[in-house]
Amino acid sequence: MASFLPVDEQLDLLQKGAAEIIRVSDLRERLEKSRQTGVPLRVKAGFDPTAPDLHLGHTVLMRKLKHFQDLGHTVIFLVGDFTSLIGDPSGRSVTRKQMTREQIQENAKTYTEQVFRILDRDKTEVRFNSEWLDNLGFEGMIRLASHFTVSQMLERDEFHKRFQEEKPIALHELLYPLSQGYDSVALKADVELGGTDQKFNLIAGRELQRSYGQEPQIVLMTPIIEGLDGVQKMSKSYGNAIGIHEPPQEMYGKLMSISDEMMWRYWTQLTDLRQSEIDQMRADVVSGVLHPMEAKKRLARTIVAGFHSRDAAQAADENWARQFQQKSDDVEGLEEVRIPYADIAGLSSNGNLQIRVPKLLLRAGLAQSGAEATRKLAENAVRIDGETISSPTIEVAALPARFTLRVGKRAKIAAIE
Repeated sequence: MASFLPVDEQLDLLQKGAAEIIRVSDLRERLEKSRQTGVPLRVKAGFDPTAPDLHLGHTVLMRKLKHFQDLGHTVIFLVGDFTSLIGDPSGRSVTRKQMTREQIQENAKTYTEQVFRILDRDKTEVRFNSEWLDNLGFEGMIRLASHFTVSQMLERDEFHKRFQEEKPIALHELLYPLSQGYDSVALKADVELGGTDQKFNLIAGRELQRSYGQEPQIVLMTPIIEGLDGVQKMSKSYGNAIGIHEPPQEMYGKLMSISDEMMWRYWTQLTDLRQSEIDQMRADVVSGVLHPMEAKKRLARTIVAGFHSRDAAQAADENWARQFQQKSDDVEGLEEVRIPYADIAGLSSNGNLQIRVPKLLLRAGLAQSGAEATRKLAENAVRIDGETISSPTIEVAALPARFTLRVGKRAKIAAIE
């Protein structure tokens, strides 16, 4: 009989970074029952292999699966080889282009190879939903569809918006939440993980389990993580993603380019550190005990080590420091530009002083236009006090402030008053 940590200790890790849990009380009850019986929970997360390569955004769910796995529960990595034929409408304003079986199978191979950089191969149950959905047949799909109404489907945000805008909704798209929901029935899932954009599909699983006489699964949703720009969700199409197959040095450099504020989101969503430990680290930064750059370097080393090795992470750290952090970044002889804070002030939700970096570069004469400044940020060509900056805003501890600005080979001192 398996033994499990006390429920509060399990919840400390499982609730970390969760956007919403339906419901926490049910999860607590299920965990307590698991402890008493020694039977692990069955925890599933589905992934449609619509692209061949994974980035860190995809790993948020996988890491939460790992947390359940580390606590002794059974995790199911579900490859949606059947549902990929339909195409998930979540977050889509148009119908997805359908994929062929061959494309799906090829992508699935890559997915299953990459996922074991996070999950324990020997403890992971890998399943393909074609196992049961292929055999469901037309009659089975009709019976499955009888559990939902058209009006229920049109309550879904994406469908409702497209209906109002008179944009097409293909009939096969309505089958997606039914199919995903039936996965939970077939696997007898206790918990299903998904992004916040998956809420409709996850709830459909609960409803179908009730209809089939099963106890409805707990739903745990994780947020959609932003990419390197700190604005758009991480996506290769936005050019702001970090692929999990990227070389250590490239991965490390990209992580060092994120904003200080985004760093804490990455600590929570992309590492196994408990939230209490992350909160203590953040408090150390605020109190001045720990420099924010050191906290970011720890983050970069942690993530790179997870996908490569500790030696690779240490080498990437040392190479980055030689390249970007050497204090031979001599400021003597650089032109100093005085800039009124009011000219470059940004809006801050927490009341802290904030600077708009594109305006700062423009006023310092290191960019000819706002568009050029924004482009340089996206290219990771901007350094402030030796740190690569990609965020459009930075916080300032106090005024007056003095920065060393570098854009490529050009450099100036900015005195903010």
